[in-house]
Amino acid sequence: MTIIEILKVVAAVLTIATGALALARPRSITGFIGLQAPGGRGVTELRAVFGGAFIALGAFPLLVDAAVAYRMLGAMYLLIAIVRAPAMAIDRSLERSNLISLAVELVLGLVLIW
Repeated sequence: MTIIEILKVVAAVLTIATGALALARPRSITGFIGLQAPGGRGVTELRAVFGGAFIALGAFPLLVDAAVAYRMLGAMYLLIAIVRAPAMAIDRSLERSNLISLAVELVLGLVLIW
């Protein structure tokens, strides 16, 4: 296994870990992502979208072990970064958590599409 293949697996596992945290402890991510979940409906949405979707997106490439699946995950991260960058300026949200998210999305995206 090459170093890039190992990094792709690590990126997929990190995606799953992010989802697992959101699924198990949805309120723990609210400060970082800037969203609040004042009631049960919001908490369910955090679990479903940030939990379930990220677990599925990270697990799929590992399960099918196909290069295109890793590239799709990478494309998702890169598109999020492409949208986030101008949105940070438009929304005046040049905050530490946004910068961290942008950096992670760019790094994971580039690794995964390699």
